[in-house]
Parts: sequence; C-alpha cells; structure tokens
Amino acid sequence: MIARLLVGLVKLLVGAQGRWLGVPPTGERQRIYFANHSSHLDALALWAALPPALRRRTRPVAAQDYWALGGLRQMVAVRGFNAVFVARQRERPDQDLLAPLAQALAAGDSLILFPEGTRSAEALPLPFKSGLYRLARQFPQVELVAVYLDTLHRSLPKGSLLPVPLVCTVRFGRGLQLHADEDKDAFLERAHAAVTELA
Repeated sequence: MIARLLVGLVKLLVGAQGRWLGVPPTGERQRIYFANHSSHLDALALWAALPPALRRRTRPVAAQDYWALGGLRQMVAVRGFNAVFVARQRERPDQDLLAPLAQALAAGDSLILFPEGTRSAEALPLPFKSGLYRLARQFPQVELVAVYLDTLHRSLPKGSLLPVPLVCTVRFGRGLQLHADEDKDAFLERAHAAVTELA
C-alpha cells in the first residue's frame, strides 16, 4: 500500500518516466542500478521508474544517518521501498560499510546505488567512490546498469523542502561487467562515463 502511494506521488510530482536505452526492462538477472545523485528524490524516482516486477526485488541503498532515525522517514524507507541502510562513517576501524549491501546481494536482491556517495548540485556526477568496484568484484554475476536521472538536480536541489514540478526522465543505459584484469581506477572511470553519456 505505501509502495503504491509512493510511486503514485513521485510520478505525480516529477514524472519519473523510464527510458530503456540499453538493457531491457525485464529479465531474470540480478542488477545494481548505479546513477548520478543530486536530490533526495533520486532513489524514489529511479525505483518508481522500474516496472513492478523489477521494483519488487530492487532495494534502494539509503544513508543510515538520514533515513534510519525513526519516525515517518524511516517508516517510508522500510515499509515503502525496503531500503538497505548503509553507514557513511565507520564506528570502528574494522567495520565494513558495504556489508549490508553484500548481504542484500547474497540474498538475491537487486540494488539502487549512488557511487558518488553524496548529493551534488551539478548535472553531471562527481567522481565515483570505490564501493561499486568492490561490489562488482565480490558479485561478478550481478549486472551493473548505468542510469542517468535528468532534471532532479533542479526539481529538488540540496536544501529545498518542496520539489519544483519538472518532468524527470530516468534513462537506463547499457549493462556493464568488471573485466577480469581491470583495476579500480579504470573500472570507475568506465562506469562514470557510462552514466555521463546518458546525460
């Protein structure tokens, strides 16, 4: 019920129309959808643009220090779109920040991930952090799908409380895999380019 309301609200506010330019909007493969990040609506817009069958098994990754503080926000994240919470700062030196994501992938879920690690006011993404590379290396069977979220950096920019009603297009690009001999920097540059070429 909450999920349907969220999808309806996001589509009403920003459209969140999916355009599948690379991979098909169907399939049995587990995926990590990775995208540019400029708004609190990003995860919801991408999730809402997925067909219902893919949406049911896809979990947005959400910052624990923002979405898991209780109240309405946490209820929406947990009961609405089944978020995977991730800490942005280590509480102890040996803490693996990617462990919740690895657990979700090991359980068969697909993920929505923002490799920049933080929101940006720019139309193009900031450099990617290493998390996407580490997950690609640990789960080579998972298809990595580049996504570009258009106009959300203007619809609900950082610091805004209410979205400006602009139509957002969610462009799904090609699928990627980590090459066997590819190092971290080369892979992250290639993944970054796959998102920016959709802009």
